[in-house]
Amino acid sequence: MRVIPLTIKKILDKWNIRGLVILSLLFQTSLIFLAPLRKRTSKKLLAAVLWTSYLLADWTANYAVAQITKNQGKELERGDPPKNKKLLALWAPFLLLHLGGPDTITALALEDNALWARHLFGLVSQALAGVYAVVQSMENILWPPITLLFITGVIKYTERTRALYAASLDKFKDRMLKPGDTGPNYAKLMEEYASRKDSNLPTQIVLIDEPDKHERPPKLVRPDRDHLTDLEIVQYGFKFFNTFKGLVVDLIFSFRERDESRDFFKELKPEEALRIIESELGFLYESMYTKTAILHTITGTLSRAIAFGSLLSSFFLFHRRPLKSVEFHGADVVITYTLFIVGIALDVASMVMFLLSDWTFAVLSKLKDDPEEEKSSIDPLFNWLLSFRRPQWKKHKCRGNRVHEVLTTRILSRRWSGTIYGFNFIGYCLKTKASRIHRKRVRNVLSESVCELLVSTFDNVIRRVQMLSGWIKNVDRSIRIVMRQLSRKNLMIRYTVYPLYVTIFLGIPYVFGELWGYIDRIFSVRSHIDQIRFVSSEPLTKNQWEFIFNELKHKSGYAETPEVAKKVSSARGEWALRDAKLAETERLMRYVENVDYDQSLLLWHIATELCFQEEEEEMLERRSGESCDDREFSKIVSDYMMYLLIMQPKLMSEVAGIGTIRFRDTLAEAERFFKGRHVKNLRDMKRASKTVLSVSNDIEPMNVKGDRSKSVLFDASMLAKELQRLDESGGGNGGDGKWRVLSKVWVELLSYAASHCEATEHVAQLSRGGELLNFVWLLMAHFGLADQFQINKGDARAKLVDGES
Repeated sequence: MRVIPLTIKKILDKWNIRGLVILSLLFQTSLIFLAPLRKRTSKKLLAAVLWTSYLLADWTANYAVAQITKNQGKELERGDPPKNKKLLALWAPFLLLHLGGPDTITALALEDNALWARHLFGLVSQALAGVYAVVQSMENILWPPITLLFITGVIKYTERTRALYAASLDKFKDRMLKPGDTGPNYAKLMEEYASRKDSNLPTQIVLIDEPDKHERPPKLVRPDRDHLTDLEIVQYGFKFFNTFKGLVVDLIFSFRERDESRDFFKELKPEEALRIIESELGFLYESMYTKTAILHTITGTLSRAIAFGSLLSSFFLFHRRPLKSVEFHGADVVITYTLFIVGIALDVASMVMFLLSDWTFAVLSKLKDDPEEEKSSIDPLFNWLLSFRRPQWKKHKCRGNRVHEVLTTRILSRRWSGTIYGFNFIGYCLKTKASRIHRKRVRNVLSESVCELLVSTFDNVIRRVQMLSGWIKNVDRSIRIVMRQLSRKNLMIRYTVYPLYVTIFLGIPYVFGELWGYIDRIFSVRSHIDQIRFVSSEPLTKNQWEFIFNELKHKSGYAETPEVAKKVSSARGEWALRDAKLAETERLMRYVENVDYDQSLLLWHIATELCFQEEEEEMLERRSGESCDDREFSKIVSDYMMYLLIMQPKLMSEVAGIGTIRFRDTLAEAERFFKGRHVKNLRDMKRASKTVLSVSNDIEPMNVKGDRSKSVLFDASMLAKELQRLDESGGGNGGDGKWRVLSKVWVELLSYAASHCEATEHVAQLSRGGELLNFVWLLMAHFGLADQFQINKGDARAKLVDGES
């Protein structure tokens, strides 16, 4: 008996190669157009499609080449054209071209670049397989187009291997390392010094400033205009990319590079700084995940011209071949034309993307040394093209009729996602998602409503399953008591019905529970479900970025020495509290100085939420002191930092500590507390917050509970009450109110996480839409708030001079 019917087997044998070739082409097409979107959005669906296409594209092409090679040695079947295998040999170099991959994606993850040696081996083995397929069909009438296609395929595969090689971290670092600096000739100098001393000649060694070994470029000065042009934004982004790309591999920068960057960024407007960093991160993404960097070289441009010319020549030679419909199968001819036409179209699309990339504009139009120098004739065209990628800000009315400018750039024009995600602890305890502060635009209301409906339906299903599970447990408990009583009286029930009942109601759920736990551990199903249910999103607002920019700009003024720069970048709130000059500073300082970072993060997050829910919108509008912007900024950044800690552990791995354990202990205590106060199922965050604040804090929680539990729920309640006192004292005496203090503390907590995150994790996040954390990291580097600057004077040389030593 055949497992696969003979008819189906014949269809598979006839169409397997054809299907694989078409499938490979589809994967290449999807990758070339979808891959650029992954730096512009963090949608899980797009990531899943790209992941599938990227992995299957290589597998499909490799398997198809193997099938073609195997097919060349087979005897022709009855009914096939006599030279059909000759045409299949033409497909082998096409698949080699597909293995070269599109220009828009060479690596799915940063780790893929380290596998360049594997791709080099793949290039050699697949090239040999293609040659073998052609050799088996000797005297092939299609050898001219096959040869030209083979050249194109080898060039494309070589480009991919070169891109992976160049982006691997060790090679990336090697290219930026300067030749070793031996310094002054110490041995010769000391010999001369000893000789003079032996001759009783008065001499001493002094250090004098060494003349410049290289001509230094003039100081970078912002053009004296209201705003930078779109082309200048890209040019400055490219310049600073070439300077600061060493951050990725932990290189040390000179104090001149620090001063140049810091002085220039101090002159920028916040939006201009955002756009330059946006462009800079774009260049970093392209150098790590695409072929862009190697194509923008003389070798890369020349090889691409040869590859495209070979592809066109091969197509014309095949097209001019007479009697194709007689010599070859009609379906194979159609597939071959499809491969040629789509391949040429994709190459043209890649060429257009290449010509319109930021890299092209930055390379073709160099940054002027003199900002007032006359622009070249092509600059207006570049400015017009780049204007389509300009960030779009739209005035948005939110709660309390306040108007903010929010980032609303369309997805095809974005350079990053522009989204700030949030995860709220109290909302998670109550199994409800925190409401948005900024509603989406009108044209997205329908999609937002559909998403909210799906999430709400999904949430209701989970809640009903949980209720059903609880009901089953209660029924099981009652029935088991009855069954236990009956089994004592009746032996038949004890040895038949009771074991069967236990097996069904205890054994089967246990098996399914263990299976679910195993699946959850492998695929993190619960984490993905939590992201759908409880992660909120907010657009970046202009006033948020301006506040972050101005705070870091203010601190950069103090970072004149490495020690101070390190101290400023390592501040976790204490700098902001001392700067506020409040009477309550010392009481608040204990929540940042004497606690771990993850503990401080959870404390301030819960305290921020308690204060946020405690105040009414009407009260904020009537208050004449601090702005409502501080309240909303603190809320958004607080939820964002909790999102990073819980949902993005890789970004916080250096500072997370025992954050997961602390979060779980606090969650367990909060759920027990809310359940005991009958607010757990109400899903009312305001009432839950008031309930927490109603608990007396006369005695500190640690003095009652000890340190076995890592919960910080009621410590956060104490912090919230301390913050509320600021409005009664500091805010009324001309000092900062609690929301201004909170906003400054949150900037420091955000900056601390950004500066202590591994550089490779920042780069890895660029392929997932980017984060605000990445921008803060690079902005701190531009302001000199990093550990990688060698600020000590280095350009000096020793010299022997006459005189007493």
